[in-house]
Amino acid sequence: MFLEEHLDGIDSGIKSIILNVAEKTKEIQKAFFTHNKLAGTKNVYNEEQLELDKFADKIILSAMEESNAVKNFVSEEQSEIIQIVKCKGNYGVVVDPLDGISCVKTNLAVGTILGVFDEGQVLEKGKKMDAAMYVLYGPQTSLVYTAKKGVHEFVLSPKGRFVLRAEDIKIPEKGKIYGSGGFREDWSKKHLDLIEKLEKQKYKLRVSGCFTADFQQILTYGGLFSYPVTKTFPQGKLRLLFECNPIAFIAKNAGGDSTDGKQSILELKPEKISDRTPIYVGGKKEIELAEKLLK
Repeated sequence: MFLEEHLDGIDSGIKSIILNVAEKTKEIQKAFFTHNKLAGTKNVYNEEQLELDKFADKIILSAMEESNAVKNFVSEEQSEIIQIVKCKGNYGVVVDPLDGISCVKTNLAVGTILGVFDEGQVLEKGKKMDAAMYVLYGPQTSLVYTAKKGVHEFVLSPKGRFVLRAEDIKIPEKGKIYGSGGFREDWSKKHLDLIEKLEKQKYKLRVSGCFTADFQQILTYGGLFSYPVTKTFPQGKLRLLFECNPIAFIAKNAGGDSTDGKQSILELKPEKISDRTPIYVGGKKEIELAEKLLK
């Protein structure tokens, strides 16, 4: 089954957004060969941008415009919410055009993450999201999406179409792996206790530097990915709006859960587009253990 067929029956606006992004990510995939130099600019987080960052941002914005469904759009590469005036729809979309950009130089997997709100707003709790998706550019280009009716994965075929690989995916209950961002010496005692407990239970360490790729492993094998509070990032490192909310929403719809150590990521209300948060995301039993040890 092809992606466009699988999307039949869902809201036409969401379908248009997903299909337009899916089509544009093919251009991003090709641009890895041509746009791999520094752009000479920095994003809102004072991080160096690659040409690829800016290209992907531009391409995803064009997908929003062509969908004719998006009223407000906000990207990790932009400092303000973009209002799309010539639009008949009323959706709000948040996007990280290229997650894990540091992995490009070493040819590891990177991703595109996106979340959709049907109220036209973007500074909302993640639980108000109506759809989320990510595209992972790895050995295969895969697309994972949820629209409140399960989590489904598609792979890009040699003929340029996204073909169904797995439907109604659930995070395995018997977790096998864990990953954690930050330096071990910068972790809190509580976070270290959690990691050591997982290690004693024979969880294997798997972390790449790309949140999308690391979560894809959790979705496949079960377990826990985290980026905790550290001395360097006392508010957490990952961005609530563009990274944590969409991934947490997908995890929830795959039978998993998320927390910042105190409450669900999906319950956090962003105050500004640059908000960061600590995150733990994965299987339910791993999240329950995390909350037990962290509170």
